[in-house]
Amino acid sequence: MHDLTVGKPAKLILQFATPMLIGNVFQQLYNVTDSIIVGRFLGKEALAAVGASFPLIFMLISFVIGIASGSTVVIAQYFGAKDYTKVRRSIDTMYIFMFFASITIAIIGIVFSGPIFRLIKLPEEVVPQAALYMSVYLSGMIFFFGFNGTSAILRGLGDSKTPLYFLIISTLANIVFDLLFVVVFKWGIAGAALATVLSQAGAFVTLIIYLNRSHELIKLTWRKPEWDKSIFMASIRIGVPTGFQQTFVSLGMLALLRIVNDYGTNTIAAYSVAVRIDSLASLPAMNFGQALSTYTGQNIGANKIKRVKEGLVATLNMSTLVAVVTSILIMLFREPLMGMFTTDADVIAIGARYLLIVGGFYIMFSSMFVIGGIMRGAGDTLIPMFITLFALWIIRIPIAWFLSQKIGVDGIWWAIPIAWFFGMTFSYFYYRTGKWKSKSVVKFREMEE
Repeated sequence: MHDLTVGKPAKLILQFATPMLIGNVFQQLYNVTDSIIVGRFLGKEALAAVGASFPLIFMLISFVIGIASGSTVVIAQYFGAKDYTKVRRSIDTMYIFMFFASITIAIIGIVFSGPIFRLIKLPEEVVPQAALYMSVYLSGMIFFFGFNGTSAILRGLGDSKTPLYFLIISTLANIVFDLLFVVVFKWGIAGAALATVLSQAGAFVTLIIYLNRSHELIKLTWRKPEWDKSIFMASIRIGVPTGFQQTFVSLGMLALLRIVNDYGTNTIAAYSVAVRIDSLASLPAMNFGQALSTYTGQNIGANKIKRVKEGLVATLNMSTLVAVVTSILIMLFREPLMGMFTTDADVIAIGARYLLIVGGFYIMFSSMFVIGGIMRGAGDTLIPMFITLFALWIIRIPIAWFLSQKIGVDGIWWAIPIAWFFGMTFSYFYYRTGKWKSKSVVKFREMEE
């Protein structure tokens, strides 16, 4: 556990964000490893199947992840207020919700994945492999939510290091399982999905065993977990806007994939690889935003609003530097990066073009996400939700369709930074209104200025 209410903001946020960033890089390596091994050993159709699966997986889990983010804010604010009884009840309530949500999502996804793939006009030669990958992957949802929910709880308590250690081991295990199941046992795309499920299960079980033996506040048992309706409703109030935001973002990803699908298997495969690389490049911004969110939650809980503003400035400075360096590296090495996943020249060329266009604008994505982090940490998630949905559904999707009709597939790629620009601009102007300050769960007295 780490108290973020005292000390230099820049140092605290960097120390908190760095393990989280490393952990999320390893988390992304689950997907990257699958894509590399599938692309190299099973071909571009299987690579397209894996790539097409993730927007649908994200759509299924996004609402639950949003509610979990609300719980993280509640935990952070109670922890900042030193109300440890409420912290424990918040943790139990979150686990109960995640358990039932994981079972529901797995059933829905397994039953409806095939029809959804056909609805978005995924090429028919790709659909059977995509549906098989989904079915195996979703069978392990309880472990996915368990590990990521526990990691979110620990972040709310200021601990971003503990999940990292277990995630590193889990990722290495995933690589070994991938090679064993796909290359040695020849289990195909199902083997790649099974490798991920087993790795996530191992990470969750070992992390819980460790925490039950050593942590002061997290004791996950099946005996009498405490469900607190008022805490859950507070998590809902904060988390539902984020959940809807994530859900509509995932639907936007499916809509974008629907536009991409018109350009055939090569473009789908290239898009799936470029998005993997893009996701890795976006991680620093996302983790700085998450770190600032926890920092903001704890300091608002402690009535230290001045430190919140100082934290935003420090985080923007750090994230901007990282975004510039990331853009330069992505644009310079775009073709070798694509070549890690496939040897198909057409797929490499299409994906490299995506990285050249999108890679130059990570500074806008970074600023948008960091500013959103301060509002989420304060418990203000409704307006950021509307900003995100506007940037996606009013800007990105229509522009992607329109430009694709005029200049081809490049138009889809250009719609992404255009949407980031609008999202960043609206987020900044809303932050300047200061209305986010009044949305916190914990209210002791009039906050200091």
